[in-house]
Amino acid sequence: MLKNYSEPESFKESQMLSISREGIVLSNTPSTSSSAITTFLLSSSSSSSSILFLFLASWPPPLSLKDLSLASSKEMAAADRAMWLASISYFSNILCSSVLGQVPISNIRNFCIIAHIDHGKSTLADKLLQLTGTVQKREMKEQFLDNMDLERERGITIKLQAARMRFVLESEAYCLNLIDTPGHVDFSYEVSRSLAACEGALLVVDASQGVEAQTLANVYLALESNLEIIPVLNKIDLPGAEPNRVAKEIEEIIGLNCSNAIHCSAKEYRIDCSMPIIQSLVQEGIGIAEILRAIVTRIPAPKDTSGSPLRALIFDSYYDPYRGVIVYFRVVDGTIKKGDKIYFMASGKDYFADEIGVLSPNQLQVGYLSASIRSVADARVGDTITHFARKAEISLPGYEEATPMVFCGLFPVDADQFPELRDALEKLQLNDAALRFEAETSSAMGFGFRCGFLGLLHMEIVQERLEREYNLTLITTAPSVVYRVNCVNGDTIECSNPSLLPEPGKRISIEEPVVKIEMLTPKDYIGPLMELGQERRGVFKEMNYITEGRASIIYELPLAEMVGDFFDQLKSRSKGYASMEYSFVGYKNT
Repeated sequence: MLKNYSEPESFKESQMLSISREGIVLSNTPSTSSSAITTFLLSSSSSSSSILFLFLASWPPPLSLKDLSLASSKEMAAADRAMWLASISYFSNILCSSVLGQVPISNIRNFCIIAHIDHGKSTLADKLLQLTGTVQKREMKEQFLDNMDLERERGITIKLQAARMRFVLESEAYCLNLIDTPGHVDFSYEVSRSLAACEGALLVVDASQGVEAQTLANVYLALESNLEIIPVLNKIDLPGAEPNRVAKEIEEIIGLNCSNAIHCSAKEYRIDCSMPIIQSLVQEGIGIAEILRAIVTRIPAPKDTSGSPLRALIFDSYYDPYRGVIVYFRVVDGTIKKGDKIYFMASGKDYFADEIGVLSPNQLQVGYLSASIRSVADARVGDTITHFARKAEISLPGYEEATPMVFCGLFPVDADQFPELRDALEKLQLNDAALRFEAETSSAMGFGFRCGFLGLLHMEIVQERLEREYNLTLITTAPSVVYRVNCVNGDTIECSNPSLLPEPGKRISIEEPVVKIEMLTPKDYIGPLMELGQERRGVFKEMNYITEGRASIIYELPLAEMVGDFFDQLKSRSKGYASMEYSFVGYKNT
């Protein structure tokens, strides 16, 4: 329970807390009046006694290596330090987990987390949710925001996820809207959608691996969107971590000032203590509270345009069998409330907003809207929502259209499942903006669909989701790319199926898609990777040493050469140390 609460003054380093099993006592301070002290009473479940805590400082206290070393330098006993850490965890939940009411726009922060795959951003998001009390410890599980079974099995983020957190800093309550984004190159379109809904971004870089290809791709997207970027050096507790080297890398390669980069680790540290009240508590990572402070102090609040006509950007949506299409949106201008008649500017449809709420990780209560939308085509990602009675003149820019790179055929084993496959693809497309499909017929396999994907992983994920979530049994054809055929009569047709090619006498030339690929690698593997590029009909463009020991190699090569085992070969020849990023260049004659 909270007792005798009054706003604490800022903690000065010259002040000191003496910690014992009886409580925390302030010493060496000019005054210990009620205005400078926050008193908590914590009752132990296994004992009739109570422990009294006296806290001084703006909340929450920083959790960092500096604090731990400071505690050690005061020669605290292990149990005393444990109590100090446990109290931080316990009371952060008390102050942050209460219901977040109406918050002024100046206290709202919209941010996302961007990083290369496997640099720890989902684990960091878990700790932010936990420290702010958004998710209680007993409900916590790894990759909390990754709610698909596939994401947990593979340990990757596939879909962007949004959540709203409450954070208290110097007696002010702030609303932090978090969007956790994927890191794999195949899902970069999810990142671009997230950036359009934010004013800031946490750039998370593994302190042992350093800057990698997708790190560069994502941070350039953020810079183009004029976001405030906060560099975060993660996993500093690893034996091979070199945060100073990685900070220098970020400054040299990206040009970001890393003098105020945050060093952190989202790993939990068990507390060895015999006291029952503390045994189950853990330190909530290193540097997590500094990250929350930086989000509040360094990321700007959104502009106040509540008096303008409503313009809300749809950045995600999914199909609920009971409520229809559920739309995730970010209000850019104006306001919206339950019962408003809304208008979708791209589709031209209007609905009444039956339900409007905010996103906690389990949607317990950035914003979601339910309006009994039954047609999945009426609420597309990137569309603008406005009021039916007071329409906005210009829709929001939305997102750059995702261009499919890899195509394959999907056919149901049971021909009677063709309608179910069509419905499943329509619902999946609502949730996956990059998926494209059209009906096709095969003499061998019957009716099915020709589907377009951003990459091989994207193709594999969609197939698994169709089989798991919609109970379909599918046959998948070998992946292929789309070729352009210039015909004698002046027409240009696109063809992804060899059987549909015009006869040789009716075509002038065939063009194939070409991609620019950038490989980041330690200097020891430059030779093998250049050999790989040459073997795959690649054209060498340039090579730069981004640091003394790492190089960037750029090739242009046909997409068809990359559809196979190119990525596997890249990892094999570099012993797993190289990473890659690719982008579509255009079509060239074969």
